[in-house]
Amino acid sequence: MSDRAFVPDDFVVPAPPATPRFRLEPLGPQHNAADHAAWTSSIEHIRATPGFPDGKWPPVDGMSLEANLADLRRHADDFARRRGFTYTVLDRDGDVIGCVYIYPSTGDAHDAEVSSWVRADRADLDVPLYEAVTAWLSAHWPFRALSYHPR
Repeated sequence: MSDRAFVPDDFVVPAPPATPRFRLEPLGPQHNAADHAAWTSSIEHIRATPGFPDGKWPPVDGMSLEANLADLRRHADDFARRRGFTYTVLDRDGDVIGCVYIYPSTGDAHDAEVSSWVRADRADLDVPLYEAVTAWLSAHWPFRALSYHPR
């Protein structure tokens, strides 16, 4: 990460998008079991999703529930410190069906790098999620340029 602030100190994080088919809420330890079940059921699908071509995540062999909890705590800490913003994607019934990551760009061409995934059995929501997140970030966040792989 660079030394510059990811978002201004006075920036109020806007309410996340909600549609009739899904809603976002900040990811935290309370999502551990459902998050773990969601991504471990869809490893190949997620690895094939635009924005996940580096082959590092999700791990092919998965990870323990305890390791996943540590990862969720790290994301929640990043959110609290405004270093990154990770949201779980929930369906109408409150089931975890995906995730959205918003982190500082590693290069100078973009302000933020965004990635998202949905479970394989909810692949039909990949494009609507991408569109909702793109519109939300463009309208309500202080970013000039996003790196978010199109669907």
